[in-house]
Amino acid sequence: MVLEIIYQDEFLIAVNKPAGMLVHRSWLDKHETRFVMQTLRDQIGQHVFPVHRLDRPTSGVLVFALSSEVAAQVMPLFASHQMEKTYHAVVRGWIEQAAVLDYPLVEELDKIADKHVKTDKPAQPAVTAYRPLAKVEVPYSTGRFPTSRYGLIEMKPRTGRKHQLRRHMHHLSHPIVGDTTHGDGKHNRLFRTHYDCHRLLLHASRLSFVHPITGESVTIQASFDQSWQQLFGHFGWSGVIERWDSQ
Repeated sequence: MVLEIIYQDEFLIAVNKPAGMLVHRSWLDKHETRFVMQTLRDQIGQHVFPVHRLDRPTSGVLVFALSSEVAAQVMPLFASHQMEKTYHAVVRGWIEQAAVLDYPLVEELDKIADKHVKTDKPAQPAVTAYRPLAKVEVPYSTGRFPTSRYGLIEMKPRTGRKHQLRRHMHHLSHPIVGDTTHGDGKHNRLFRTHYDCHRLLLHASRLSFVHPITGESVTIQASFDQSWQQLFGHFGWSGVIERWDSQ
């Protein structure tokens, strides 16, 4: 497998992470054999150092440092939210207006990896700005009504809690399509059956920051994969994101 490199200089490299691929080897999934970090290392012939992460089912911009020294300078930018992250998602239902959700989240713990972590921590601040870009009504039923409604939205997280975007959309009763943890199985099945879409429809499409070494403004963009492109065609959404970005 060859990863799509979408940015590279002498300090940093970024790839368009495929959905379903782990960032690095994890004992939580001993049977997995493909990892972004090892694949990229073999592809460019040198070690890379992760500075942030994307959940396994999420695709999009993923940045690595090319040395441990640079990683030490870049990681605090992510930790202190000095980078603007832009995500796109398809959600159940129609969101009619832009808003900012300020809804604290209790830390989500893994039953195995976090079994010794305290479970009585208070909810942590979590803030997400979001806006609707397009909507569609499809002729398939998931319940009482003969049709189902979906929306294309843009999200900009202002904090970095685990599964923040997925949990915030669930809280708003607009779960992200394809989310098997916080989503709705009926809608996930509809997309698998009628649109051959078997992935979480959450994509880290853009990352903007001031380069910690050069001081230059950097914006890295990741294109949408075939599943997304097919949906854009089905729903008449081709060019929607570009039109919104130009406004």
